[in-house]
Amino acid sequence: MATGKMLSDADYMRRALQLASNGIFDAHPNPMVGAVIVAPDGRIIGEGWHRRCGEGHAEVNAVAMVRDEAEFLTATMYVTLEPCSHYGRTPPCAELIISKRIPRVVVGCLDPFEKVSGRGVKMLRDAGVNVTVGVLEEECRQLNVRFMTAHTRRSPYVILKWAESADGYIDGRISTPLTSVMVHRLRAEADGILVGSGTALADDPRLDVRLAGGKDPVRVVLDRRGRLDGSAAVFRDDNVILVTDVERDFLPAERQITGCRSLGEVLSELYRRNIVTLLVEGGAEVHRSFIEEKLWDEVRVEQGAADIAGKVKAPEFKM
Repeated sequence: MATGKMLSDADYMRRALQLASNGIFDAHPNPMVGAVIVAPDGRIIGEGWHRRCGEGHAEVNAVAMVRDEAEFLTATMYVTLEPCSHYGRTPPCAELIISKRIPRVVVGCLDPFEKVSGRGVKMLRDAGVNVTVGVLEEECRQLNVRFMTAHTRRSPYVILKWAESADGYIDGRISTPLTSVMVHRLRAEADGILVGSGTALADDPRLDVRLAGGKDPVRVVLDRRGRLDGSAAVFRDDNVILVTDVERDFLPAERQITGCRSLGEVLSELYRRNIVTLLVEGGAEVHRSFIEEKLWDEVRVEQGAADIAGKVKAPEFKM
């Protein structure tokens, strides 16, 4: 986008949004963020996105691309989400912007995360930076709708997923090689994947992303009645959380959730454990519980073409 003339704020924010979307599989539980640094003549002198949780944020990567430090003094930075203002795995991006003396920053939308939530913008303005907020705000919010929803209500963004036949029965045989890859891609976008003990016993699923690549989500297993003994594939390593009424001896206590009286309490605890997006894969009884308690944000249903007259009816839900 080296045009030789300054384009509109919206044009540069669109480029930042394009960059941000590259982080869809690896940025979570952090948000996808893109940043663009523009010289007064319209040249993009630096750009970047948040590639992976725990690594440099979009602003850091954009700053690293700038060859001439003097160009910061007259530049504008466009960033899809409010720069962070707290020390986490990386230092605050707001401090980096101030240290580079970038005079103007354009922000797509504010960050609802409680450790930021307006503080990044305030830090910049207090340092004399000219900050504009709200350029392509809705597009920036929609890019991270799961992150935004979860941190606004302090509970994970919940996606229900199942496959059903034409006559409304659940059956794993409905899935095809193509849809199996699509499911694994959906898993790769989530922080946690939840099943009940019935599914763990009947199918012994691995709940991984081997067909898509990326980071395996945390496996969350609902087993209030203590039906599982620890031999299931879901317990093959410590990337698991067991939800149970009584603490079990085959799993470290820190990998268990006990004492929750409702699904809502379970979700609140999962949020505290950094589960921002939760994919619920079953079984049918678990899905019905989420639907009845209105604890879902998306429903993904794979619809088969044939009748199977199966044993397990698919959940029913109304939008």
